[in-house]
Amino acid sequence: MSYDANAAYNSDPDVPGPRMPDPGMPGGHGYDGLGYGGAPRGAASPDDLSLPLYGATFGQAVKRFFKNYAKFSGRASRSEYWFAYLFTALVGIIPMILGFAGSAIAGISASGDSYNATPPAGATALMATAGILMLVAFLATIVPSIAVSWRRLHDANLAGPFYFLSLIPFVGGIILIVLMVMESKPEGQRFDR
Repeated sequence: MSYDANAAYNSDPDVPGPRMPDPGMPGGHGYDGLGYGGAPRGAASPDDLSLPLYGATFGQAVKRFFKNYAKFSGRASRSEYWFAYLFTALVGIIPMILGFAGSAIAGISASGDSYNATPPAGATALMATAGILMLVAFLATIVPSIAVSWRRLHDANLAGPFYFLSLIPFVGGIILIVLMVMESKPEGQRFDR
């Protein structure tokens, strides 16, 4: 079951249910008087890349991850961010398995023959392939990973440069995770321009 943030609030007075507050009325306070009350506005279709897709599936999030390759403006929903993060982690597992297999083969052959310190050619080839694949995966995903993080911060109504908090030793990654878990805020729509 997915949640549609756009359907949570409607602005049509003829439709029963909760309504978006009117910024001109008491209690309808928006960001800086710009009328960002109510629920955050999201994309109606997965193909609309101009707005975040709330309740994105894994495939939709990966597709949007690569289509918005170097887009630092706009917003990204939590599901877009976390599915993209999962995708990059899964892509990194394949070279890691190859590297571990090469290391295990080299370790097993070295333990059987203490006079020969040279690992077998197959183990060296596996480790080299793992290193090359890891480098290619890193280079292919570093820019979109930073971009989707930047847009996710925008969705939580935070400035994109908060991403650089991750560079603080020991606690930076924890701080960034906390910021990425924050709920979407309607005020984040100011970053849609």
